[in-house]
Amino acid sequence: LQATRKVLEAVRKTDITVIHTREGHLPDLSDCPYNKLLRSKIIGKGVGIGEQPEGGIGRLLIRGSKSWAIVKEVEPIEGEILIDKAGKGAMGVSNFYMTLQNLGITHLVIVGITTDVCVNTIMTEANDLGFWCLLLKDCTGATDKDNYAGAIKSTKMQGGVFGWVSDSEKFIH
Repeated sequence: LQATRKVLEAVRKTDITVIHTREGHLPDLSDCPYNKLLRSKIIGKGVGIGEQPEGGIGRLLIRGSKSWAIVKEVEPIEGEILIDKAGKGAMGVSNFYMTLQNLGITHLVIVGITTDVCVNTIMTEANDLGFWCLLLKDCTGATDKDNYAGAIKSTKMQGGVFGWVSDSEKFIH
C-alpha cells in the first residue's frame, strides 16, 4: 500500500487521469454468474459472495456493503474516476473500456490487488484491446507469493507479451 500511495501522490500532481476499479455485485446478485457464486462458496468453505461471514462487517463483494470499499490509504479523491465492475476483469463487466475510449486514453499504469487475478485479467484485456500497459510490481500483491511471481513473469515473457513491468521508484522518477 505504501508504494501505491506514493505513486498516487506523485500522479495527483500531474495531468494523468486516475481511474480506480472496484469489484462488487448488485445486492440481488443478478450480475453474478452462478459458477462464480458457487466457486466463492467452495473457496469460502460455505460462505460466499453475498453472504456475511461470521464476525464480518458486511456482505462479501456486495456494492454498498460495509465490507466493500477501497482501503483508506489509496481511496479515490475528488475528481478521480471510480468504476465498479462485476468481475475480475473490467472491460466487459463495467463501463471501463468506454471510459478509456471517451477520454482518449491509450496507456495504462496498472496497480492493485490481486496481481494474479484482477490485475492480470485487466492487463490482459487491455493489451488485447490495444492499450499500452505498465505494471508497477511493488504496487501489486497476491495471497500467494508464487502466484504473484508467476503473474509478473507471465507479463514480462516474450519481451513483454502483455506489457512492461517496472516499480514505483522508477515510475515516480
